[in-house]
Order: sequence, then C-alpha cells, then structure tokens
Amino acid sequence: MPTSRRPPSEARKTFGVRVRARRHALNLTLEDLAERADLNWSYIAQVERGIRNVSIDNMAALADGLNVELRDLL
Repeated sequence: MPTSRRPPSEARKTFGVRVRARRHALNLTLEDLAERADLNWSYIAQVERGIRNVSIDNMAALADGLNVELRDLL
C-alpha cells in the first residue's frame, strides 16, 4: 500500500518559517538551537520545513531557545 505524505498545513509552514527566520537572525545553527532547546537538530529541521507536527511543549522549548515569546512564533 503506497504511503502518501500530507502536504504541510499553513500553520505548520508559518511556524517553521518563523523559527528559521529567528534562528538565522540570531546566527544560530540547527545544532546550536538543538542544544538550547534540548531537541534533536533533525527534528528542528523538519519543523522548519513544516513537515513535523509540534507539541506545545516543544513549541515552548523552541521559543525559549530562540529567546522569544511563543506567541511571536505562532
């Protein structure tokens, strides 16, 4: 049975774009943010591409790692 991947939702894409923009503004690598947020760098890369659903806890960890309020990423 073929597996089909759902396209990223607009909300996931928007969140990912904002995470990436903030990370770049801080001149952080994926590895830097992963260490700050205590998350795996490959997970963050998937979040930034909008292909990964993100729990509220991980959203908060990313916001903390990026030194922003969570609402600024939503």
